[in-house]
Amino acid sequence: MNNILVIDDDDQLRISFCKLLKEENYSVTGAASGEAGLEIVEQNTLDLVILDMRLPGMNGMETFKHIRKLDSKLPVIIVTAYGTTEIAIEATKMGAYDYVLKPFNIPEMFILIKQAIEAGYFMKSPVEMDASPDKQSGDAIIGQCQLMQNVYKEIGRVSQTDATVLIRGESGTGKELVARAVYQHGLRSEKPFLIINCVAIPENLLESELFGYEKGAFTGASQRHIGKIEKADGGTVFLDEIGDMPLNIQAKILRLLQEKNIERLGGEETISVNVRIIAATNKNLEHAIEEGKFREDLYYRLKVVSIKLPPLRNRIEDFKSLISYFMHKFSHELKQDNPGIQKEALTLLSCYDWPGNVRELSNLVQKTLIFNRGAPISTADIEQIINKKEKIVGTDEIKIDTIRTWVRQLLTKEFRSCSFDDCIDMVSSLVVEEALKITNGNRSQAAKLLNISRPTLHAKIDKYKIMLKTEILD
Repeated sequence: MNNILVIDDDDQLRISFCKLLKEENYSVTGAASGEAGLEIVEQNTLDLVILDMRLPGMNGMETFKHIRKLDSKLPVIIVTAYGTTEIAIEATKMGAYDYVLKPFNIPEMFILIKQAIEAGYFMKSPVEMDASPDKQSGDAIIGQCQLMQNVYKEIGRVSQTDATVLIRGESGTGKELVARAVYQHGLRSEKPFLIINCVAIPENLLESELFGYEKGAFTGASQRHIGKIEKADGGTVFLDEIGDMPLNIQAKILRLLQEKNIERLGGEETISVNVRIIAATNKNLEHAIEEGKFREDLYYRLKVVSIKLPPLRNRIEDFKSLISYFMHKFSHELKQDNPGIQKEALTLLSCYDWPGNVRELSNLVQKTLIFNRGAPISTADIEQIINKKEKIVGTDEIKIDTIRTWVRQLLTKEFRSCSFDDCIDMVSSLVVEEALKITNGNRSQAAKLLNISRPTLHAKIDKYKIMLKTEILD
C-alpha cells in the first residue's frame, strides 16, 4: 500500500481529500502546516507528498525546499490557487513532479497521483543486475549467458557518461529495466528520471506533454504548463517506443540533442535544458528510415551507444534461473510457499517459443502460482494458461508427423533418393547451426549446449560447411 502525505491548512478540503484517497486504497496522513508535514516526512517512508502552496508559518515553497533536502527523490505534487501559479511553476522547475490548480478535478488528480508514485518508484527502486534467483523483492535483470554478460558490460560502460543511449530489443525483453539501471548507476542518479511512452500518449497530446505550453497556445490552455523534458532538467528522460514517435516531434527531439534547448508550444522563448536522453524501441529503425517514418539524422544522434537485448529464445542457458527467480518473487508477493515446478513442466516451458519474451514468462509464472493452489506447477497448469500447444515443442508434444513427413520426402523417389547417412547429416547440420544461432555464434557456448567438445563441434562446422551471417566467435 502506498503512503501519501497531504499538507494543506484547509481542514475541510484536507480531511475530505484524505478520505477519498483512503477509498482508493492509499495509506494517507494529513498535516495542517509545513512544519508538521516535515516532521512526518522525517519519521516515515512516503511515496508521495501533496503540498499546498499557501500555508501558515512556513509557506509551501519553503516546505518544498526542505522536503527536497530530506529526500530528493520523493515525488511532490503542488496544489495552488491562481494567485500563486508562478510560484508553483518555479517549484516544478526545481523538481516538483507537477502542479494542479484549485479546485481540481478528482479523477484527473487520481491519474496524476498514480503517475507520480510510479515515477518515484522508478527513481528509488534499484534494478539489480545478474541477481540471485532467490531474490524475493524489487526488480532485477536475470541472466548469466554470454549475451546478457555483454549487456551488463555495456550498462557499466555507458552509465558513467552522459552519452545518449538507444536500447533495442523485442517487446518484453526488459528495455525499461536496462534504462533504469543506466540511470541508477549513472552520474545523474540523484536527479529526476521521467518516462515518456510514445505509444501510450495520443499524438495530439505527446508534444505538449514533452515540451509544455504557454497560456493560450490552444483551446483549453488556460495556464502555462511545464513539459516533462523541462521538469527533468539536470536529470534523465527515457523515451520508450521512440520508433513510434511522429516525425514533427522527432524534429524537436533532434533539436534538443543538438542545441540543448526547447520551446514550449505557443511560446517564443528558447529554454536551455540539460537532460540525458535514453531511448528504446522494438522497431527496425533502419527499415523505418527507408520508409520515411523515422529521421536518419535523429537515428544517428540516438545511437551514440546502442544496447541490444536478446530475445528469450536465444537465452536457453538462463531459462532455469529466470523461472526460479519468478517463482521466488511471486510466491513471496502472494504470501505462499514456493510450490516448485515438475521436471516435465520445466521441459515444456523451455521448449515454448516465447513471443512475449521475459514479460510473458513472468506473467505465466504469476498466473500459474495464483491458480495452482500451492501444488507444484505441472504441464496441465501451463497448458491451461498458454492454451497454444502449437507453439510448444515438449518431449511429449514434438510434432512427429511433421518430421516423419520430411523424412519420407527425402527417402521417396518422388522427391529424391537419400541414404541413411545423408539424413543423419542433414539433421546434424541443422542442430549444429541452430545451436550456433542460439549462442550468437559462440562456439564454446554452442558446444556446451550440445554436450560435445569444442574440437567435435569445430569438426562438424567444417564437415557441414556451416557459416552464419554473424561472425562465429572463438
